[in-house]
Amino acid sequence: MSAPAMGGHWVTWMIVLVLLIGLYTLIAHDNLIKKIMGLNIFQSAVVLLYVSMGTVTGGTPPVLLEPTAGVTEPVLYSNPVPHVLMLTAIVVGVAITALALAIVVRIQGAYGTIEEDEIGAIEMRHDEAQSRA
Repeated sequence: MSAPAMGGHWVTWMIVLVLLIGLYTLIAHDNLIKKIMGLNIFQSAVVLLYVSMGTVTGGTPPVLLEPTAGVTEPVLYSNPVPHVLMLTAIVVGVAITALALAIVVRIQGAYGTIEEDEIGAIEMRHDEAQSRA
């Protein structure tokens, strides 16, 4: 597909594709590490979406310039708030990833596996053994 056929919003379509890849990875895999990777891909797509929406074509950084004598035309500034919010989101995402990986290490130590279906089967056997006792 060419850019005009997609309405000229090819960046948005690529971001949606990355978002769907992350969502698919999160849902389709039983491996907990792969789920964390899918969550990170999904988060990256959201960050890219906000940064792409916050970009102003022809805008200048919001830095105070010294006034020039005789200049009366307005200056187009880029809004820094979406970019700053996404920096915060990246930091929170790194913290969540670190916590999730630490939890996966503990799960692997307790169950001997990081596959979600195997953990469920172990839990089911443990619950059956407790109900018989």
